Formats: sequence, structure tokens, C-alpha cells
Amino acid sequence: MIIGVGIDVAGIDRFAEALRRTPRLADRLFVDAERWLPDGERRGTASLAARFAAKEALAKALGAPPGLRWTDAEVTTDDLGRPRLTVRGTVAARAAELGVRQWHVSLSHDAGVASAVVIAEG
Repeated sequence: MIIGVGIDVAGIDRFAEALRRTPRLADRLFVDAERWLPDGERRGTASLAARFAAKEALAKALGAPPGLRWTDAEVTTDDLGRPRLTVRGTVAARAAELGVRQWHVSLSHDAGVASAVVIAEG
């Protein structure tokens, strides 16, 4: 059963400017594993913008309750490069309230826009 669906888009240039204006913003939005690639390289702005869009979409799928922490949702990738959501803390608590057992997430970035769709399944 689908419990919630969320979608979000983020302008990549606008997101990059926000990161430049507010140097600690990335620390508030992302855990280290989201900001850095496994080889130690910094993840690109388009990829970060897509991850931000996924977190916004996830909040919408949960009904956008107040009090969710950005770093309580982590966008990872599996061995094949498919995105996955890992939740803990405030996000996991809200998901449990609603009966969410599984997440589906899709990310994209092209033509200056990053987008994400999240489905919460019970």
C-alpha cells in the first residue's frame, strides 16, 4: 500500500549559490557519506541538489510534519548505482507512525534542474 508520494525539483545553479553564500549549509543538510564519493572526491553540485530534492520529496511523502532533521534522511547508492533512502531519528519515527516499511526513490539532474520522486510504502 502506498502511504505517501513526494516530488521536488531544485535549480542546480540556485542550489550552488546557496552553498556558496552559506558555507555550513552542506553540513546541516547532508551527512559526510552524501557529500563525499567513496574515492574521497567531493560530490558534484548537481548530485547534491538531487539529494536535497529527495529529502524534500521524502518530507512531502510523510505529510511534511514539523521537526524533521535533514540529516535523519540519507541518500545512498547501492552497488549498481541505484539511489536508496536510509532513515533514522525524527524521520524514522514519523515513518513508523505512518506504517512505512519501504522507500522508493528516483533522482535525476539535467538542463540545470535536479529532481527527485519518493514513494513511501507500507
